[in-house]
Amino acid sequence: MSQRSGFDPGVPCWVDLSSTDVPASVRFYGEIFGWQADMNPDPAARGYGQFRLNGRKVAGIGPIQAPGMPTVWNTYVATEDAAMAADRVKNSGGTIIMEPTPIFDAGTMAAFQAPDGSYASVWQPGEHLGAELVNEPGAFCWNELVTRDPAEARRFYSAVFSWTPADLELDGATYTELRVGEKSIAGMMPMPADLPPETPSYWMTYFAVADLDTTVGAAERAGATVMVGRMDAPEGPFAMLTDPQGGAFSVIQLNESR
Repeated sequence: MSQRSGFDPGVPCWVDLSSTDVPASVRFYGEIFGWQADMNPDPAARGYGQFRLNGRKVAGIGPIQAPGMPTVWNTYVATEDAAMAADRVKNSGGTIIMEPTPIFDAGTMAAFQAPDGSYASVWQPGEHLGAELVNEPGAFCWNELVTRDPAEARRFYSAVFSWTPADLELDGATYTELRVGEKSIAGMMPMPADLPPETPSYWMTYFAVADLDTTVGAAERAGATVMVGRMDAPEGPFAMLTDPQGGAFSVIQLNESR
């Protein structure tokens, strides 16, 4: 279902962009996805805002939190108790980057680094339940861990979120679906050998689009760089891009609604 009013525990529920140039990012994503930015004027919000599509919340945006940090898309996983999730992170060998912290009345978040080097966050909802639109053009539809240590990532994330990994063989390579119950909610793949050795493990966000070629063309004209051109997958053709500030993301033309 595309319109959402909440997410089950263990399901990615929100994505946001930490940008080195928030106004430029607002212009870029507005051009390619039709998003409107609703920025919070409260100084305590530290320049954070939300992207909306047809009035529904689809993603967040804010400035980087420390000098030298890159522009990056962040993945949030729903939890019923951020403090307990943070304890599971610590007990499973992860590092808490941001202790569970109330964000106004919106909810409570905690950020962590997994033993494989990837970063992610947990979200305990309050007034903000997560994205209000998913799995349709202009909204996020998939989150994928690209990791240098699949075995360690599998162990850690399964312990923290009770995910069940399911391996698939695709074109001679192993792709892992991460499941909550019988539902696939995210994916995992080994780091491609052709990426620079200094590339750390990371979470990739996929956004659904109505027409892949049209979106990629619009993104290039707006200053994006194509990292991986059009490729076919069982769910539909996709491409990987970096925005003008260097933030990596993917777009996919879904064959059918997820």
